[in-house]
Amino acid sequence: MCRGVLGARCAAAVLVEVIHPRINDAALRWTLSRLRVEPVTQTLAQSAAALLRTAGLHGHQYAIDATLCATALAQPGRVTILTSDVEDITLLTANHPRVTVESV
Repeated sequence: MCRGVLGARCAAAVLVEVIHPRINDAALRWTLSRLRVEPVTQTLAQSAAALLRTAGLHGHQYAIDATLCATALAQPGRVTILTSDVEDITLLTANHPRVTVESV
């Protein structure tokens, strides 16, 4: 999830990680109603791949994290990424001082 000047946004690919059989559907619907879900476009995917390359990472293990970071970086101004995976997100955004990473 990322929060920018224009409000809360989420890369569509992030939903793949958060939706599972034990999720509270009502809570998920409530959360999603307050987010703008951004599509994963070719441009966004290429930006995510560039972040992976710069960080020296690759593979499916980091793909959704990189997509989230690319979504955040596509927003204007300073952005905060809320994540349970601070270490990987910090690696991917290390060269981007306008990004803040916070643990949830």
